[in-house]
Amino acid sequence: MGYHPGTEDDAVYLAAVKHDLQPQLFPHDAPFFETQLQATAFDKVIAESLRITHLPVAWGELLWQCFSILLVMAAGFLILRRLFCSPVAQWAGVAMLGAMFTLPVSGTDLYIMDQHLHPRALATGLILLAVDRVMARRYWITVPLLLAAFLLHPIMGALGISFCFFLALAQIDRVRNRAAQFVEKRELTHAAMALTPLGWIFERPTETWRQTIQTRTYFFLYRWEWYEWLGAIAPLILFWLLARWAQKRGDKTLAQFAWGVLAFGIFQQLVAMVITGPDALIRLIPLQPMRYLHLVYIMMTLIGGALIGQYLLKARVWRWVVFLILINAGMFISQRQLFAGVPHLELPGVTGSNPWLQAFAWVRSNTPQDAYFAMDPRYMVADGEDYHSFRALAERSMLTDAIKDTAVTTQVPELAAIWRDQQKAQSGWNHFQLADYQRLKSLYGVNWVLVALPAAPGLDCQWHNAQLAACRVP
Repeated sequence: MGYHPGTEDDAVYLAAVKHDLQPQLFPHDAPFFETQLQATAFDKVIAESLRITHLPVAWGELLWQCFSILLVMAAGFLILRRLFCSPVAQWAGVAMLGAMFTLPVSGTDLYIMDQHLHPRALATGLILLAVDRVMARRYWITVPLLLAAFLLHPIMGALGISFCFFLALAQIDRVRNRAAQFVEKRELTHAAMALTPLGWIFERPTETWRQTIQTRTYFFLYRWEWYEWLGAIAPLILFWLLARWAQKRGDKTLAQFAWGVLAFGIFQQLVAMVITGPDALIRLIPLQPMRYLHLVYIMMTLIGGALIGQYLLKARVWRWVVFLILINAGMFISQRQLFAGVPHLELPGVTGSNPWLQAFAWVRSNTPQDAYFAMDPRYMVADGEDYHSFRALAERSMLTDAIKDTAVTTQVPELAAIWRDQQKAQSGWNHFQLADYQRLKSLYGVNWVLVALPAAPGLDCQWHNAQLAACRVP
């Protein structure tokens, strides 16, 4: 999966942790990560752990990422031990999960696990532990695990509570049998038709709807492509088939689990279709109810791998070798293409030859902590930049960008006007001259810029590499 701190969502989380440790950082733009994190204890937990251990932030984040990976895989293994007696099946399921960490979850803009430290990973590990406790009928332990997950990531915590609730219901024979009878009365095609969106779903949204959160199309369920809907519906059908198959074989535990996943998925799908439908509920859209698929994909990966191990791999070493190569090689290649401009493992203290990371490192070490930067608002998608955050890695304030800060405004509507005005002020960045930079300075107090070479005449450039220059605005 690789390791890429400071990328994508870590623009928010890593900046927040650094601000907790050094409140003097980000004097001009802290609301663009602080406000979103008011509902989570994640950054406080990480920051406090670093204060106690005196670890540097970079090493602390790496160790927490390793812990998150181990937590998710260990919890997945515990679940598999309750579903499958064969050690081969258990280890094959864990192997599949580890290989598929960067599998995109259909339509949600999520991976099973991110390439940087994310509160969703820690919350997911706790939810999986809670699932194991539900299967063991140790419900009293489930409550604190789900509460901790909720404090780290409220959306994932709420989904975890829902998942465990339906799994607990599936363990009650009377409830499960009645639900099974209800489904059995209908053919598979009828069940699929009930879950498949009707034609009106794909109609173009109203103008008001388009203008609200237009930069994040994955929020809009009824604008998903057909293959994204397939990625949402197919796992539910697969779990329905699994439940029937396990029931016929007399595997009560696996059947209960499959029915629980299916009930959870159908309920959450209906909730998502309601929330993302009427304009009156538009403020609920940032809750992204389709993210329930994250847990469904994890369970599908675990059980799919276990079934492959039990019925195909068995104890044949050569089959295992082929299996591991196939499931890991494709994901590795896709990650190298996605982060082609940086090492596969961006370890602490290694800047490398990436010109953007070189620039961020120089800024971090050679500019005042209250420096206020401006740069291309779309810098995160520039060739070779690979979605790295200036704010998180350079540790300096900046005017809003057009990539990550846009997502923040969907969660914190009161920042939208600030984002809009700053984006308007930076319009036409590629053609800026000294007067344009001075205009930003007069409007917002910007006193530094990171620009592509050649820099505009009149800027006081104090550092440059082959591609970028860091300059003071006179």
